[in-house]
Amino acid sequence: MTTAYRRSVEPPTWRRLDWLLLACVVALCVLGSLLVWSATANRTYLVEDDPTAFLTRNAVNILIGSVLGVVVLVTDHRWLRVLAAVLYLGSLAGLLLIFVPGVGTTVNGSHSWLMIGGLSVQPAEFAKLGVIVGMALVLAERAEGRLRDHLSDSDLVPALMIAALPAVLILLQPDLGTAMVLIAVVFGVLALAGAPKRWLVGLVALGAAAVYVAISMGVLAQYQLLRFSAFTDPSLDPRGAGYNTIQARVAIGNGGVFGEGLFQGSQTQAGFVPEQHTDFVFTVAGEELGLVGAATIIVLFAVLLWRALRIARNAEDIFGRLAAVGVACWFGFQAFQNIGMCLGIMPVTGVPLPFVSYGGTSMFASLAAVGLLQNIHLRAVRRPGLGVVVRSQLLRSR
Repeated sequence: MTTAYRRSVEPPTWRRLDWLLLACVVALCVLGSLLVWSATANRTYLVEDDPTAFLTRNAVNILIGSVLGVVVLVTDHRWLRVLAAVLYLGSLAGLLLIFVPGVGTTVNGSHSWLMIGGLSVQPAEFAKLGVIVGMALVLAERAEGRLRDHLSDSDLVPALMIAALPAVLILLQPDLGTAMVLIAVVFGVLALAGAPKRWLVGLVALGAAAVYVAISMGVLAQYQLLRFSAFTDPSLDPRGAGYNTIQARVAIGNGGVFGEGLFQGSQTQAGFVPEQHTDFVFTVAGEELGLVGAATIIVLFAVLLWRALRIARNAEDIFGRLAAVGVACWFGFQAFQNIGMCLGIMPVTGVPLPFVSYGGTSMFASLAAVGLLQNIHLRAVRRPGLGVVVRSQLLRSR
């Protein structure tokens, strides 16, 4: 009788989803597919005789990522924390496997990839989500065990260790861009957890020190150091490290207000911007869709972040609150970093634009994170709903 009553007063799951969040993700995926298609259609060295090759692959990546997102979405909250531990340990194992001789693969100077069944997988992308859920799990367990929201210094140390292990392995690849994203994620999670200001200042100082040590000890490759030099002055090496930044600015400048038209961008179709379907996909939007198209992408990300933070605010437990904020920091900082390097206001670090850039692992991890946000949202909307209120009244009357 209770189950039948619950079904009668609770709307179905699909109606309780955060549809505005989902609409933003779908719009970004569709725009990204079109931009990737335009950036690769005329590049025969990439597509050979099939101009739609990358469009098809990107659609498959979105489909697989959507399945992962649905799996996370429907996972019972009692198993979600178990899944968090498995995800963290799995991503850590993937990062370790990269350094096994004959297993890891170097792409574009970064030893960040695994070859699995003919497919290239970048464990660092899953490590972002793994660090988020790992820190949220540790902090939530300690806070709930002591029946308080604010944590002591001894509670924060294990959470930092959770983030430190993947961060060190990622810096050793070297992948400075992903390491910067992890620092932003850790900062956001600790800030929400109520960490003292000295911890937050120390985290920023530690991140800066890690970059300094990586540079001084030769951990970063020479091309990465040149990218930082080109960031301060692209004219220092216009045909080398500064080439990407210069061509990206030219492409975006060509777009004007309304753009040159999809598949009509002069820089894009001539192939002047390197890695345009991955790291520099935002330049395609700037050139072919103009200020209107580029601003649309930024607005979509802004709405996505608003919904993620709103889900964090309404979360029913500390784990959900911290995980949602971690995802928001991840998407927000990475979007800022990617768009910023296309505009020349951030150094080139090779991070993709979530949901828009071509890349299977990035798409899988990003859509799984959306599934996590929806899972947290579904648990929260049950509390203030009419069904819960009515049921609680009935229990009291008994």
